[in-house]
Amino acid sequence: MYEQEAFTEPLCELIKLFGLPFQKRKSSDEANYSVEVSQSITQLGYLMSIQSSQVRIQICKSVVNFFNMELPGKLLSGYQPTSPNYKIRMAEIGGLAEILVLSLTLVENQLTEKLWVLKALQHLSTSGESCAQMVNVGGASRLCLCLNGADPSGQLLFRSSEILWNLLEKASKEEVVNQLRSLECVHALKEAFVELVFGFRHCDHQLRNDLLVIATLLTESPAVPMIESGFAKILIVLATCTEVKLHNPLVKGFKLTYSYEDFEMKKLLFNIIGILSKDPSAAQLLSENHVIPALLYYVKQNQRSGFPDWSAAQYEELQLHALAVLASVAPMLVDKYLSCQANTLLLVFLEWCISQDAFFGRGNSFHGTGGRGTKLAQMRYSLRALRSVVALYDDAVSSNLCDQGAISQLLDILKYAADKAKEKESIALLEIQADILFILSVLCEDDNDRKELFSCEGIGILVSYLTTDPTRLCSGMGHNCLLLSALDCLWSCVIGCSIAEESFIEKKGVFLLLDLLAVEDNNLCNIILGILIEFSDNPKTVLHMSIWRGKRDQTAANVLVHLWRQEEQDLGVKRDRYGKIVDTKRPLITRFQKQQKVIPVPACCPSFSVMEISESVRAKIYSLFCKLGFENLPGLSAKDVVTLAIIQHYIDFKIGEVWSEISAEIKEEFRPVTSDERALKLISELSENTGRMVRGLQTEALERQHRQEIKEEKKSYKEIQASQIQRENINKSWENFLARTSNYEALKKAKMHQKTLIEASRSKAKLHNEPEHSTDIPKLHTTVAPGRCVTVEGLCQEGLLANRDHAPRKPSLCRVFRSNQKR
Repeated sequence: MYEQEAFTEPLCELIKLFGLPFQKRKSSDEANYSVEVSQSITQLGYLMSIQSSQVRIQICKSVVNFFNMELPGKLLSGYQPTSPNYKIRMAEIGGLAEILVLSLTLVENQLTEKLWVLKALQHLSTSGESCAQMVNVGGASRLCLCLNGADPSGQLLFRSSEILWNLLEKASKEEVVNQLRSLECVHALKEAFVELVFGFRHCDHQLRNDLLVIATLLTESPAVPMIESGFAKILIVLATCTEVKLHNPLVKGFKLTYSYEDFEMKKLLFNIIGILSKDPSAAQLLSENHVIPALLYYVKQNQRSGFPDWSAAQYEELQLHALAVLASVAPMLVDKYLSCQANTLLLVFLEWCISQDAFFGRGNSFHGTGGRGTKLAQMRYSLRALRSVVALYDDAVSSNLCDQGAISQLLDILKYAADKAKEKESIALLEIQADILFILSVLCEDDNDRKELFSCEGIGILVSYLTTDPTRLCSGMGHNCLLLSALDCLWSCVIGCSIAEESFIEKKGVFLLLDLLAVEDNNLCNIILGILIEFSDNPKTVLHMSIWRGKRDQTAANVLVHLWRQEEQDLGVKRDRYGKIVDTKRPLITRFQKQQKVIPVPACCPSFSVMEISESVRAKIYSLFCKLGFENLPGLSAKDVVTLAIIQHYIDFKIGEVWSEISAEIKEEFRPVTSDERALKLISELSENTGRMVRGLQTEALERQHRQEIKEEKKSYKEIQASQIQRENINKSWENFLARTSNYEALKKAKMHQKTLIEASRSKAKLHNEPEHSTDIPKLHTTVAPGRCVTVEGLCQEGLLANRDHAPRKPSLCRVFRSNQKR
């Protein structure tokens, strides 16, 4: 063909065969001939080097026909078509996509050929393998530079952007972004975007949004020069121009049509602003282009109803998106935020959120989740924006909010949200309550006047949160976060203010804290113990802790001891099966400390033993016992007493542990002098003696418990023995009773025995004129002992009294028998 152009047409006919359906004789032919086929397709790609427009176009047409899945109209006898994706798989194996990307350099100045190559690459980019091959040869940057080529039809821009989309979706996004990070590529993308922004066709708007998505992905990478290229400024100006109404030459001639494509563009631009807010270098750019006023434009009820305009659903979605972006931008531009009176606008908007105005939230967007039919979504994102600036702990922001009565207003909103949650619980309501509690925590921290203001209505609300059912903490909806926020609010808004503390204690707050502590949730224990320590300076707190009783009659001391044992088990502290000390030299050492090597640290840096005090709950438990005392604590078992002995000497053990670290550090670097070595040895011996002494106390407590158990066991055995004897006596008495009722001789014998006993019981001394007392009841015909009917004959000053029956009347035989039966 190089020698004679007449061979061009036959070559094109041969190339055209690749575009026809392949056929096979056997099913195994596809695998058997895969090497030959893939190599042939590779050679087909190499033919792009021929400097013939006709040949190059025919190659691209044949490649495009690879994706034609229609079966051939006529089959050769004895043959069948190959599987639909066979040629595509062979193209992947042969690396055709890689070859075609490299061939873009050959057709740089031939528009028609370039369009056909891009069309073939567009089809190949539907495969992940082909996309990876394109990226391997720098396909992303090559295609990006094609965006601004001269093409009246617009196909060049369309196909290039479509392939870039597929590369980002199917290949390594990080590698694609890395190839597009050059200033030249960003400029090309910017120029293509600006050209489409001023387009009027529907397809222009769609393609503009596609490029905007690509720009969004590039903005997420800090290495991409979006700010340096000026692209970021154009995007920010476009995002704010309709709200701020400032004339900017960058967007001169741009007109918003309020179409669906413009709505999508607006959301994408807001999203890019949110991404840029994470880059500190973009702060000045965001401030100069009035981003805060543009976002605050949406902090109001939708009152516009003219045309053209956004629909109610679109406005709501943009409003929620703007509030979400405001939460990201406001902390970066606090001065601008305050100068625009953003706090006032947000508080007024929150007042509208709890008002009774007729409003129906659509809840269509991501940000509107859970807000359909209500204003909860607006409330949620307004509070999120407030939280973002309050979290800076900026005095100007806090003062500005408090001066406008934010504490009282937030408490009203908190009540409203809590009441709504009782009706129907949702994640949005839980987040709203948690955000309000956090904002109040920051506002009231270190300010007694604000704490007093909070205590008027806030204490009762906090107490209601402390009564949360522990089973709901693991529901996954966010009750655990809400409870932690309530505890944080309690710490910041109540502790330190005597009025607030007294009110909390009077509302049985200490009891509720101990109830939560008894749940033994590791996420809550540390903060609850810290709160109790802060409250323990108040004498009423210690009294309440002493009288508190939990499930199974638990006491506060019992709960604290159990938490200590659980903490030591988690830390891997070595104890024997009775809970006694094993290592008397270092009784508190954890598993991690044993594995830790000796690392000398400067004097200004705390050692690991000191750091462990702040991280572990053991120090907090020890502090609480110092308030409760270590003697005469109710509800403690022998095992608890054993643990309490360790707790009581916690500070002694910790001091010895610190000295042990000091000694190890000294010996690691140099040998101490004799006097220092003697002092270190003495300190070590004192610590070890303390350990032995505590171990002796533990042994004594266990032995005392053992003796008590033996004593109780003997007592229980005697009770069982007495019960058995009583049971035998009852059985014997019953047998005698049966004998008397069934055997007359036995009855007479029992009667005679009874008389003998009565005579034996009489006094042997004889009195003058002593009356005779008969023990028989006349006319009694029963075989059982009579009832307690007694006739008493006595003497008085006037002489012998007449027989006098103290009973009102003599009971009948049936009544006497029933009375005896009952007995």
